[in-house]
Amino acid sequence: MGGCGGTNDGVRVNKNRLTAAQLPKSLLDLAGPDWKGRWGASPAGADFQAIVSALLEIKGEAATATWLKAMKQNAVPFRGNVAALKGVNSGEIEGAVIYHYYYFGDQARTGENSNNTALHYFRNQDPGAFVSVSGGAVLASSKHPSEAQVFLKWLTGNAGQEILRTGNDYEYAVGIDTQSNPKLVPLADLQAPNVDPSKLNGKNVIELMMQAGLL
Repeated sequence: MGGCGGTNDGVRVNKNRLTAAQLPKSLLDLAGPDWKGRWGASPAGADFQAIVSALLEIKGEAATATWLKAMKQNAVPFRGNVAALKGVNSGEIEGAVIYHYYYFGDQARTGENSNNTALHYFRNQDPGAFVSVSGGAVLASSKHPSEAQVFLKWLTGNAGQEILRTGNDYEYAVGIDTQSNPKLVPLADLQAPNVDPSKLNGKNVIELMMQAGLL
C-alpha cells in the first residue's frame, strides 16, 4: 500500500459575508451556537468522514461525539462537496467544511461555483488542519498482482507524483523529494496535526455519526 496524494480540509467561506475577524479559529468552533445554520458539509461523503476520523484520533470519542451532536444542530447538510461549495458561493451558507481541491478545480474551469468564495486554513495542528492521504493497494484477489504492484510503484514514484504537480487534480504530492502544484499552499505551511493514517477508525466514526443522526 502507498500514499498517492494528500488533501487538506478547512472552510470554504463566502468572502462577501465573512470578514477575517469572523472566521473560526478551529474546527471545534463550528459547534458553537453562533454558527447555527451558517455552515455546511456533506456528512455522507468519505471526505468529511476522514476529517471526523482525525478529530476522533486527536480529541477522543467523547469530544467527537459532542462535536457531532452540535453539528447536527448547526450544520446545513449537502449531498456532495460540490453542492456544499455551490451553497457557499451563492450565499446560502457562509462556509463549508470541504477539501481544498474542490475550490481549485472549479477555479481552473469556469469559477462559476467558487468566485465568491475563499479558502480558510485552520493551521496550528487543529483537527481542521488534517491532511488526508489517498492510499493505493493491491487486492489479495487481484488476477494481475505483479502488474498492479508495478503500477502502484510508478504512481507513488517521481513520475506519478509529477502528474499531481502539473495536472488538474490539485492533490498534494506526498512522495519523497516531490513538488506539489505551485497554486497550493505548501504542505509545511498548513501546520497539520501529526496523525497516523493507520490509526484512523472509520467504523467508529460511522457509529458516532449515526448516533448523532448525521447518517
